[in-house]
Amino acid sequence: MITGSDDCRTSCSNVSSLICSGWRVIAISSESCNSTTVGWQKYTYPAEASELFAPNASLHRDVADRYRMPTLLRRLPLRWRLTLWYAALVTVALGAFGGALYRTVSESLSKNLDASLSRAVTSLDYIVKQKQQESRRPLRSPRRRRNALLPFEAAPPRDSLQRDTATDEPDVVWMAIYEHILLNTRTFAIQIADTAGTLLWHSSATRDTFPTFAVLTRDEQLPPPYPLLKTIVIGGEHYRVAAVRSGQVEIVVGYPLTEIEQTLAELFFALKIGLPLVFVVAVLGGYWLARYSLRQVEVLTNAAQDISARHLNVRLPMPPVNDEIARLTATLNDMIARLEQSFQQIQQFTSDASHELRTPLAILIGELELALRRPHRAEEYQAVLSSALEEVVRLSKVVDGLLELSRAESGQVAIERELVNLSQLVLDVCEDFSLLAEEHGLELRVEVQPFIQLIGDRTRLRQVLINLLDNAVKYTPRGGIIRVHLWLEQVQVHLAISDNGIGIPAEDLPHIFDRFYRVDKARSRKIGGSGLGLAIVRWIIEAHGGTIWVESTEGSGTTIHIRLPIDANAHEPTVSSHHHHRTTYAQSSTSA
Repeated sequence: MITGSDDCRTSCSNVSSLICSGWRVIAISSESCNSTTVGWQKYTYPAEASELFAPNASLHRDVADRYRMPTLLRRLPLRWRLTLWYAALVTVALGAFGGALYRTVSESLSKNLDASLSRAVTSLDYIVKQKQQESRRPLRSPRRRRNALLPFEAAPPRDSLQRDTATDEPDVVWMAIYEHILLNTRTFAIQIADTAGTLLWHSSATRDTFPTFAVLTRDEQLPPPYPLLKTIVIGGEHYRVAAVRSGQVEIVVGYPLTEIEQTLAELFFALKIGLPLVFVVAVLGGYWLARYSLRQVEVLTNAAQDISARHLNVRLPMPPVNDEIARLTATLNDMIARLEQSFQQIQQFTSDASHELRTPLAILIGELELALRRPHRAEEYQAVLSSALEEVVRLSKVVDGLLELSRAESGQVAIERELVNLSQLVLDVCEDFSLLAEEHGLELRVEVQPFIQLIGDRTRLRQVLINLLDNAVKYTPRGGIIRVHLWLEQVQVHLAISDNGIGIPAEDLPHIFDRFYRVDKARSRKIGGSGLGLAIVRWIIEAHGGTIWVESTEGSGTTIHIRLPIDANAHEPTVSSHHHHRTTYAQSSTSA
């Protein structure tokens, strides 16, 4: 008995090791530190439980041994792993085939022999019964000329058979038996005895007599089957025998199993030699097949090694057959194409960003250097500082836009999901821009279908409206008209913002949503555009599951279309929902 009161942490950490080592807890008292007094007693576990309470080190060794082989297999090349798996499958298949073939042949030979023995013994039984009924006297041993049985004859000669004293003719029973034996193509050992066990006759197929019917049926159920089939040993040789009792006569027909055993031995030898040869051929063929199948993979590997960041325009060669390797090659080529596009976008972005940042910095540096060359009046310094502030604000907008796009594309910007009354949001933003439109001498016409609601981010959708209306105001000359139209199309919201401004050339339309892309670079910098507004708008619309596109004719104006999905439950029609809200913010008289 070991008792002690130690630190709780020490006791708890030692419990597992003590139990695994063969100690068991017999008493626990809690006086201090929440049950720290423990009684232990040495205990010897039974043998069958030793594995359950083995030490941790032994358990770790077992786990390591269990997973060692798969680790070794994973280190091998793929072609060798395929070959080994193929060899294992071939081994199992050949083993199953060999075992099934051996068993099938063995059972077939045994069943055929049993059927032949059964036919032979039942035929003799029928002959004896029939001929005895015809002769109406019991069967006795055949009489030989020299008053002695010729040893081990296949059948008694016709002139030596027992004769009927009345007719002096051979016994009809023995004659029938003699004819049956001669007509049988298989040499069976036949033994005929009476029920007392006295041997009447047996053939020369064996020098030893078979056991009597009583001995053969000693361990059989009563009544014994008809005929009785059994395997016995006579003179060190195995025999398969069939026995019946026919009235006062017992008939036993046997056949040595040497022929079957020899046939099975030859079959086993053939399998022992043939199956390993087939295994070797199959493994070699499997290795060649694995190597041939992976040859295209090696071609892809060598081709992929030649592709670098400077050669992303190179593609992997497509195999002639449309198989798994071809689909893999197509997938890799698609991935390389996406990488090439990403690299081009990164290079273009780097070039555009450096250019966008360099221009305001160069202007800022030039103005500050000019201001420092000689003293200036306060008004001149104020003008320089105002210009510098404009460039700093422009730089800030560019940096903010880049940061927002970068965070959005990396998934760091979350889109809020809330119920937004888009109709009211459009009216509010247009009302805010009405003063700006009047200052630029523009007419703002708004046509909104009321009560259009959707699930989205109100702040981001407001940002979209502000960017689009701001561009429309900037690029529409005085006296122009800006139209905002919002309506519902089944389960989609359609927003169109159009103007009759300078328009966009057809060759520039596919690129207007790209970063830093400007149709008129000089005009864009003059009005303070960062070149990121439309890129941010496209990201917001796509994040809402919508689409955006542009229709424009140079010199006639531009229309930007937006479609956004809407939930069926978000649109709540009312009595006035079929009447559009029309508002016109006319240009001021001073700017007309």
